[in-house]
Formats: sequence, C-alpha cells, structure tokens
Amino acid sequence: MPKMKTKSSAKKRFKLTGSGKIKRKHAFKSHILTKKSTKQKRNLTHSTLVDKADEPNIKRQLNLR
Repeated sequence: MPKMKTKSSAKKRFKLTGSGKIKRKHAFKSHILTKKSTKQKRNLTHSTLVDKADEPNIKRQLNLR
C-alpha cells in the first residue's frame, strides 16, 4: 500500500511538542492591525496549544496515529 501523504496546510500550521501535544499560532495577527489594541496584538503573539477536541483531526492530517 502507498504511503499516506500529510496535508501540506497542516504541516505548515502545527508543530508537535515534546510531550505529544500540538502547538498552534493565534489568528488575527497578520493584517488590519491598526484598529486592534496593543494589548490584543501582544497577546496574539504567543503560541498556544490546540484544543483537545481538535487533536484527533489534526493528528490524522499530520499522519500521527
């Protein structure tokens, strides 16, 4: 059977931590930043973990079983 390909979009957006959790970036930080407060932009800078409910779907896209 052929190898399963990973989804290129998921490969670019998510990273795996050492403990096996999935790390992601915040949305709304790329453009139209003038109307957002400095505090909001600063808080969007930090990365966070993917919600537990979404992990199986993302792991399937990354071919992590």
